[in-house]
Parts: sequence; C-alpha cells; structure tokens
Amino acid sequence: MDDTCANPLLLGWLKEWLDQARERGSKGVTVYKKAYESMKACPLVFQHPSEAQQLNGLGPKLCDRLTDRLKAYCEENGLPMPEHPQKAAANKRQSDGGDPDSQPAKKQRKAKPYVPSLRSGPYALLLGLATLDENASQGLTKAQLIEKAQPHCDNSFTVPPDASKFYTAWSSMKTLMQKELVYDHGRPLRKYALTEEGWEVAKRIMKTLPGSEQSTLTFRHRSTTIAMEQFSENGEDTNAGVRRRDHGLAAPDFLRDEACADDEDIQIHDQIQTQKPFDDSRIEPITLPANSFTVQLVLDTREVRSSKDRDYIANELSKKGITPEVRALELGDAMWVARCNDPSFLFQYGEECNEAMLDWIVERKRLDDLIGSIKDGRFHEQKFRLRRSGIKNVIYLIEEYAAVLQDMGNPSTIKYQEMVASAIASTQVVNGYFVKQTKNLDDTIRYLARMTSLLQKMYCFSPPTHTLRLIPSRQLSSAESYLTTLERLRAQNPSITYAVTFSTFSALTSKSDILSLRDVYLKMLMCTRGVTGDKALEIQKRWPTPREFIEAFEKLDPKDRDDLVFERTKTLVGRKKMGKVLSKKIADIWGVAG
Repeated sequence: MDDTCANPLLLGWLKEWLDQARERGSKGVTVYKKAYESMKACPLVFQHPSEAQQLNGLGPKLCDRLTDRLKAYCEENGLPMPEHPQKAAANKRQSDGGDPDSQPAKKQRKAKPYVPSLRSGPYALLLGLATLDENASQGLTKAQLIEKAQPHCDNSFTVPPDASKFYTAWSSMKTLMQKELVYDHGRPLRKYALTEEGWEVAKRIMKTLPGSEQSTLTFRHRSTTIAMEQFSENGEDTNAGVRRRDHGLAAPDFLRDEACADDEDIQIHDQIQTQKPFDDSRIEPITLPANSFTVQLVLDTREVRSSKDRDYIANELSKKGITPEVRALELGDAMWVARCNDPSFLFQYGEECNEAMLDWIVERKRLDDLIGSIKDGRFHEQKFRLRRSGIKNVIYLIEEYAAVLQDMGNPSTIKYQEMVASAIASTQVVNGYFVKQTKNLDDTIRYLARMTSLLQKMYCFSPPTHTLRLIPSRQLSSAESYLTTLERLRAQNPSITYAVTFSTFSALTSKSDILSLRDVYLKMLMCTRGVTGDKALEIQKRWPTPREFIEAFEKLDPKDRDDLVFERTKTLVGRKKMGKVLSKKIADIWGVAG
C-alpha cells in the first residue's frame, strides 16, 4: 500500500479481500479491485467507513462489511468505535438545543433480500451448488449440478413443462447469474459455483430445511422472516429489484497504522486462479468400441448454393445415401463426428455431449472467395486457427468458379493466377494441409459423399482399421493443455485417433468464448493490414503483452519509433519478415497509444 494513503487500515482490508477473491477465482475480483483503487486514490480521511460511500466502487454492503471489521479491530485493540456520522449529527443538533423530532431523517427504503420460491429452479440450483466446499475453488458442471439440484425442484431441468414451451428449470440459471449469486468458470467444460452473496442466500435457505435449528432467515445479524419472491414459470424474477448504487469506503485518523505495507500493482491476469502446472500424464482416454457409434457428416449453416436455394447441398447428399446434419460451426465448413448409439454412454463419464470429433475437417473455398480472403487477410487467419484446433487431417477444398476463370483469361488478371498458385503451394508445403480442387459444387458434393463413406469404413466396419478414443473434457483445463495432450498421445500411439466431444471442440475453437490475453493481443496486432498470424506471433515473442509493446515505443524518441519493429525483426526471413513500411504502420497505431 502507498504510504500517502489517507485510510491505510481500510485499504489493507480491501487488499486482503481482493487477494482472497483472486485465490478463489471469484467474480468479486472486479468489485474489490475497483474499491481498492478508489480507496487508494482518495485524499480524504474518513472517520467512519459509512462515509466512504461517496467513492466510486464502494456500496452500502461493502461499507457495512468494513464497519463490522472496524468494530472487531477496535474491540481487539481496546479502542473506541467511531460514531456513525448521522448519529453524531443528530446528537450535535440536540446538544445545540434543536428538536431532533422536528426534522425527522428520511427513512431509506431497504432492498428486499432475495430468496427464491420454495422448490423452484433457483432454489434447487442454490442448494445444489451449496454441496461444494465454500473455501475450495471448484465448481460443478451442468450435468453434475442438475443431478444434485433435481431432488429439490418440482420441475424438470431437462424437459420443458409443456409442449408449447421451450424453457426448463435450468433457465433460472440466467437469473442467478444476473443477480451475481452464481458465476461460471473453466473452459472447455463450463463449471458453476456460488459467489459470496450466493453463499449467504444458500446458507439462509439451508437453515429453513427440515431438521435445521431455526426456521427464519437471518441477514446482517438480525433475525427476520423473509417473504418469498414470486417467480414466473420460466425462472425470471417478477419483482422489480432495488438497484444498488456504487459508492465507496475508508477509515479514521486514530486507526492509521504506523507503516503501510509495500505498494504493489494489482493486475487481473489472464487466469485469476493460481493453478499448478498441467500434468497431461493424468489423462485417461475413453475407448469407443467400433460398433457403438455412427459417423455423421456435419455441414456449416453458411454452406449454401445461393440465398434462394439453401438446401441444395443437403438434398444432393441425401440422394447419394448420406444424410448430413446442418448446424453452426465455430471452425471449418464440414466435419465428421462419431455419434454414440447410446445417448447415455458418454454421460456416465461426465460428458454433456454424445458426439466425438473425428480427426478430419474441410475448409471449402470457392475461387472468388479464396482471392478475396487472401486480399483481406482472412486466408492466413483461418489457417492460423486451423493449426491451433489440433485437427490432424485438414482438407482445403478449392472449388473452381466459371466467372473467375473467364476473368483470369484477361492479361490484367495474371497476378491473381499467381496469387492463387502461391496460396495453394503454401498451404500444401508450409502448413502441410491436403488441397483438393473440384470443378464445381456438384463435384464438391460427390467428394464429401465419398469421404463420408470412407470414414464409415475406417471406424465402423468390422474389423475397423482405426481406433477412436475420447479425451475427457473434465481433464482439460485450457486450449494449451488440449494441444499438449494431443501431441503426447499421438506420439505414443500414431495409429489411434484421439478426439474430444463436439461441444468441447466448439468451445476450444470459438473466436471469442475463451480468448486469453495472448489471443486478444494477437487479434489486436492482426487488425493492422499486413500483419499476418506469423508476424503477430513474432511481435508477441519480443513484447509479450500490449503494455510492454506500448512501453517500448514510449522509451524511444518519436523519430525513432517508426523503425522499432523493423530493427528488432530484421533477422527474420520469409513470411515473418517485416519491412520499414509495415513497421511505420504499426508505430502509427501502437506508438500513439503510448
């Protein structure tokens, strides 16, 4: 803490709660950090914590918590507890001869404590999450939480109550997260846990259960019977809640410590919770027998012949005996999944999806789209994401387009021919992807049908030529652990296909769902025209974070900033090389940011 802090004691308590929230991976990190920074920057000395509500980031609840902490501190050290400002003002008016009853203080309307209806969705979810250890930084998956919460709820968490409705009791999870009683964490397998406020509500609910010592709910050391809030059937709160304003907190003169702790910058890192180094030797893949699943072709919803004929590809594949499934894909235009015949087979292993990804994916490019993606940089960005997906067999399917072929006969478009030839060669040689060129859309459909039949023979026919094993989602902590695990397992058994569930793969390859600081930094760099994925990686190696990159420009004279990137990367060759023009363009953006 800063020696110039006006309220060091309150600042120290806020720092302590902030550290605890960071260790538990709680969403309260943001709240405590904001309160800490406001208190640290405040030059005013507060005689009572309630006076700190004028600061940004400190509300009545946090002030009350600081007041309780101050009261305990005074009792431990034999110090008098500071008088509340409102009470002190009333006593002053009375001592001055004024009538305290002549100007009664306006009674503040208190927010109604939140308690869900008995045996409702929120009620059951809170009780289910309360089975966890309060001090442990863990959580429950959706499947685990439903299993624990269902006995406490009258409605189903998986089946709508009526054929005309789409919501289930699980829909109330949105309400709990909006009220900041529950937070989710962990990718690719999302887990849920209670916040500090959620634990308060859950404890009060548990005291009302049969066999508990008391039947009333207590809030803030006062016993109060709580009226149940009414919920609509879809789990949404029908009562208008009183919004809490953000205020602030601080401490008195005589409680100032002799010396404050050392000042340290508090940063919210990419991973708030401190984790042990990932040990992929603990991974135990699940073997899927050859006769336990079927191979299913999955097409992206954007793969259409035209806006007026969206079902042409699916209909033509059906005529060839292949029934595809159309859904939104995070990566690629076509892929294959192994769908278990028994929907509950993977559920017994804790998985929420009964489909496993096969090690094959197709990126379809019509010739005009290929040229456009090369121009705007999407071509390199897509290959960059495909490389990070962990898929071993990537097929780049380039489809000829008559209009483009006719235009390429024009001498002025020779550069486009060279551009396409270079892109194909780079994809094959540099990236190691298989490139398949087709004459038209019908030829593409025939190729997808043949590939589907081939994969069915490889995995499903007896005896199968390939074995499929699933990496459990619960044993993966991040995209990095997924890629590390794949590399180790493939090195041990090259003939075995290792996969994850379709939902896990979608989470791992999502553009925005699990972006780390490094991913966001790379995407920021690639927003500059001319900065490809490879070049962005080279910049990130030299300046690991955006802050370090900006500080590097700040240390230089403005006239030397244009050549910073060029000078630091001039030893690079090939696609990674960055010239002076690109270096100046980067400096114009990041140098000004400093």
